[in-house]
Amino acid sequence: MAAGHGNATLEGAPRGLVSRELTEEREAQLLAPYATRSRESRGRRHPEPEHPLRTIYQRDRDRIIHSTAFRRLEYKTQVFVNHEGDYYRTRLTHTLEVAQLARTIARIMGLNEDLAEAIALAHDLGHTPFGHSGEQELDQQMRDHGGFEHNRHGLRVVDTLERRYPSFPGLNLSWEVREAMGKHTTRHDRPAIAEFNDGLQPVLEAQAVEVADEIAYNNHDLDDGLTARLITRDELAAVEAWDRARREVERRSPGLPQKTRDRQIIIYLINWQTTDLVETTSARLADAGIRTTDDVRTAPHRLFAFSEPVQKLKGELEAFLTNELYRHYRVVRMARKARRFVAELFQAYLADQQQLPHEHRAIAAAEGPHRAICDYIAGMTDRYAQDEYKKLFYPFERV
Repeated sequence: MAAGHGNATLEGAPRGLVSRELTEEREAQLLAPYATRSRESRGRRHPEPEHPLRTIYQRDRDRIIHSTAFRRLEYKTQVFVNHEGDYYRTRLTHTLEVAQLARTIARIMGLNEDLAEAIALAHDLGHTPFGHSGEQELDQQMRDHGGFEHNRHGLRVVDTLERRYPSFPGLNLSWEVREAMGKHTTRHDRPAIAEFNDGLQPVLEAQAVEVADEIAYNNHDLDDGLTARLITRDELAAVEAWDRARREVERRSPGLPQKTRDRQIIIYLINWQTTDLVETTSARLADAGIRTTDDVRTAPHRLFAFSEPVQKLKGELEAFLTNELYRHYRVVRMARKARRFVAELFQAYLADQQQLPHEHRAIAAAEGPHRAICDYIAGMTDRYAQDEYKKLFYPFERV
């Protein structure tokens, strides 16, 4: 069976297999009352027949995994550009870590794991090459043409730019996954998308992905920063969350090799934050009398939260990462270099649109050259952008 196929090819589930209807019935019986059930989805922009074996959110997950944009995440920067080493996280490995955490949180809290996984896998599809530096420069280049924000672009990817099905553009994802992409809010993300500007909160599965995103990038950036020697254990000793975790790991397993101890500290931090999150959020749901998805949507604020002590320690850790890792001179140098790559590519294509591939010239004719160039650059991997730069500006490079 082809994953994510546009139309179901089976008339019904063969005897003995777990049908979509049976999965939906299990959701009705087993999920928490405030979880999002597949059969209650608002559906898709372009109507399609249901699949006999997979729920709407399982099909969303499969479509995302098989998309071009998802595969390209393997060579897009998280913090370190791909050529700096094959150990460091990329957008793809970050996405997988977020999906793992989101599924764990959803399972513990009785939420819809398939929906949480689909949202997590889609949450970074709109990212540019070179991480936030690439995004900032594209936003600058597009300042008079609608700007650029990666969550908004992610929706454009799944609604328009992916071309896999004969009956509709994009991936035709469910309304709930699209809404989650449009409302994804963390300290790095503040999308403002008119379609989803309804004053309502996203479903709990989407909120779980938001906090899983924060837990994942805080802790894997610690790991990558230590490996790259941009931050040191002596500097981290002043960070209370790290120091507490270090002392607990040394108490449990004295004498570990340094690298193993570091990784155990990071594992401890992830477990500590995740456990606090689900315990605190469960209490908040009970205190607020949350019983339905409508209660979730009309709540005055996000319901997922850490306890005040953990939030305070988490904030100190994030401040440390901002000051010591993200502003490290090596990271800043790469960020400035990345912005130059993006700016010069953009201006070169703008000066002569015949340098754009055919499909992007078609977008230029329909929506203007700035949007077409923005789409093209945003879809590039780090390596592809670097190769394009050499082709355009190095005289002896093959084109």
